[in-house]
Amino acid sequence: MSRVIALCFLLLAAVIGFLHIDSRPVWAPFAAPSFQADEVLDEPAVTKAKGSVKTSIPAPQSHWLPDTGAPSVHAASMIALKDGAVRAFWFAGSREGAADVSIYSSVFDPKSSSWSAPIVVMDRISAEKGLSRYIAKLGNPVPTRLADGRLQLFFVTVSIGGWAGSSISAITSHDEGLTWTNPQRLISSPLLNLSTLVKSPNVMFSDGLLGLPAYHEWIGRFGEFLRIDAGQVIDKRRMSSGRGAIQPLVFVNDAQDASAYFRQTRSSGLPKQIPVSHTQNAGQTWQQSEDLAIANPNSAVAGLALKSGARILALNNIENGRYRLVLLMSDAKSGRWQIIEILEDDEALPDTQRKEFSYPYLITVDGDDAHLVYTWDRKKIRHHYFSGAWLKRAYQQVNTAEADAAHQEVQ
Repeated sequence: MSRVIALCFLLLAAVIGFLHIDSRPVWAPFAAPSFQADEVLDEPAVTKAKGSVKTSIPAPQSHWLPDTGAPSVHAASMIALKDGAVRAFWFAGSREGAADVSIYSSVFDPKSSSWSAPIVVMDRISAEKGLSRYIAKLGNPVPTRLADGRLQLFFVTVSIGGWAGSSISAITSHDEGLTWTNPQRLISSPLLNLSTLVKSPNVMFSDGLLGLPAYHEWIGRFGEFLRIDAGQVIDKRRMSSGRGAIQPLVFVNDAQDASAYFRQTRSSGLPKQIPVSHTQNAGQTWQQSEDLAIANPNSAVAGLALKSGARILALNNIENGRYRLVLLMSDAKSGRWQIIEILEDDEALPDTQRKEFSYPYLITVDGDDAHLVYTWDRKKIRHHYFSGAWLKRAYQQVNTAEADAAHQEVQ
């Protein structure tokens, strides 16, 4: 009987939610990127020695985010600051979902190539006080920069049950993350407002509003695109269906066109690849399309577009486990992905010795470079920095391989 009542509430919430969003105005187009896709990356530094010219391309840098003293860490994210530094966020505690989990932050100084001491941005008690409701656990911090220049941090809170009972809350900073406002809860459903989580970066609309990729894990497992104005969800649209695609990552192609790549959560027997949806009206409607034919083991995918037109993905390119993490690159036009760096690989080790490398997150500071963070065995957060020169060389190699492949196809 209780299940029947619960189902009735869910159906009522769905109907009300549909009526609620159906009356919303037409969405604005996606905002143009802050750089043009046909710009050329800066040339790598050159050094002259005895009449010869030699290019000097710095190798990728690797660092660890600072230790918080907690045995378990996860779900790192980043945002570029106005002075060129990078601020990271992640959660740490005795284990994922524990009551002692807090969201931490640290700043990476590119001049010294070092991370600052970690500070607590939000814990369960502060969330309870700010939201005036019981909070059992929190996680998945995702930062954004608002049109007026302020930072906003979305994060997941749970009052009852597991992650399927989540909702999204947000805090705002006027000083690049030194201090934060009290949290506000995003209302994505007028009735239950449950099972809404966030993992991937937002996109911007031309009117300055946010498009936030979100997802659900209760009853269905699907993606949802939230349109947010001044901390309020004013519209939402389904990005996928069923129980097979969560944690959408959005690549904007132009003012109306975008693609979403998902973490697959399909049942056994179905393809363990990356589900894809596509929109041609700035996110108002999404249609499922052919899978991206890259293995995915029910694990998050991170992505980034660069000035050159190159696109990057960081993911576990295996069907089971998270013991291998790679960086791939593609030309936006060809859509063919090639591995440019193997970040972690424990395939040669016995199953019991393999570590988990998961939840990657990518950003660029200037449109040329890339910062990557990811969970390392649930004990640390690893940070890689790829310079613009290194990525340019990788892109040239990708284009060369594309040209060779095209030539062979003609033959």
